[in-house]
Amino acid sequence: MKNLNIYIVFTAFLVLTGCKVSKDVEVQPELPEAYRNAVVTADTLTIADVEWKTFFPDAALQDLIGEAISGNYDLQIAIKNIEASHQMLKQAKWGNVPQANLYVNANTTIPSENSLNGLSAKNFLGTSHVEDYNAGINLSWEADIWRKINSRKKEALAQYLKTEEAKKAVQTELVTGVAKGYYNLLMLDAQLSVAKKNLELSENTLRMVSMQFDAGQVTSLAVEQANAQKLTAARIVPMLEKQIAIQENALSILTGELPGEIARITSLDLEPVYENISTGLPAAIVSRRPDVRMFEYDLAAANARVGVTKAQMYPAINITATGGLNSFKSDNWFNMPSSLFGMVAGGLVQPLLNSRRLRTEYEVAKIEREKAVLSFRQGVLVAVGEVSDALVQIEKLKDEQDFAQQRVESLQKATTNADKLFNRGMATYLEVITAQSNVLQSELDLATLKRDQLNAVTDLYRALGGGWK
Repeated sequence: MKNLNIYIVFTAFLVLTGCKVSKDVEVQPELPEAYRNAVVTADTLTIADVEWKTFFPDAALQDLIGEAISGNYDLQIAIKNIEASHQMLKQAKWGNVPQANLYVNANTTIPSENSLNGLSAKNFLGTSHVEDYNAGINLSWEADIWRKINSRKKEALAQYLKTEEAKKAVQTELVTGVAKGYYNLLMLDAQLSVAKKNLELSENTLRMVSMQFDAGQVTSLAVEQANAQKLTAARIVPMLEKQIAIQENALSILTGELPGEIARITSLDLEPVYENISTGLPAAIVSRRPDVRMFEYDLAAANARVGVTKAQMYPAINITATGGLNSFKSDNWFNMPSSLFGMVAGGLVQPLLNSRRLRTEYEVAKIEREKAVLSFRQGVLVAVGEVSDALVQIEKLKDEQDFAQQRVESLQKATTNADKLFNRGMATYLEVITAQSNVLQSELDLATLKRDQLNAVTDLYRALGGGWK
């Protein structure tokens, strides 16, 4: 009968050990069949699967991105977060292992001579003090009845995987930031070239107007307006040079280097723009976007925390054991087996009154899980929106650039014709100045549109989850 009771208790223990006190919440985010402004297709190929070294063919840009990945401090911090989270995961895996402590102590007690202990020591031991020498090991173990320890492991694993995705997210943003900064630098180079060329045209116009003024063909007003046009063109040059230096400094900092010059081996006009871009299916964005994956792991961790807080409200079984050597004399402390002792105890603890702390922790954990669900859904929604935004920008910026290119070509012809007519006395200086001013602004705008196109493709690459491979 005694053995039967033991078997019953052991069986019940195994059953309880497999119990789980909370149910995980799973989320299926709402996703469209295709992105807005994307060609509807069942093709699962996407540019997000392309490595950044392949996606960005510019050798100088590749070198810059490589330096950023190896030297950027934000990325290094993300790697350290992974290492710290991995240590916490290793710690959580030891949750089922009993705790053991080795102890060695010796003490002397001098009881009162009028006390029972004092009289006993004097009569039986013949001494006025009592010595006690102990050496042993304490063991304690909590039975994972309600899978509380298992839930802590799941939480630690989710946090670790989140830091992995965080590192990918940082790299994705870093690759995008370096590429866009580089394209901005090429745009500023192109605009500086335009500004210097326009400055030469303005100086020639001023020279011609000054010669006509000396010949008495125009008034001083013409000279002043031509000079004002030249100064307007001249002012743009140092402004662009300032912006170039600031952009180079920003890129240097992204690579973890002190501010300095950034090498360029190509121009904005020669930088290719991707066409017929594959976006894949929206359903894949959940697995490819690191930031969305982070929200998913936040939800997994929140599910685990609910399990932990719920399990804390249930009974806990603790088993303790102590064994070692004990003696009241130092000279026979380590005598075997006379000094050996041992003790095993088991206890069940059920929380009753704790100022509602456990209930509050459980309710808060459920609320945090609901927040994680909302954040996950919001993250997916934002991701889909970013892809759609990038697609419409690519489509419409191409149309804008076509019109802007036609405008530049038309104004360049107008400027050439205005110069010829002015030299022959068939056009006024105001027509020349107006033509030069218009072509300057249109060429600056065209460079900006080309930069925006490159940025839009880069944004689409990031929005689809590219850049971390």
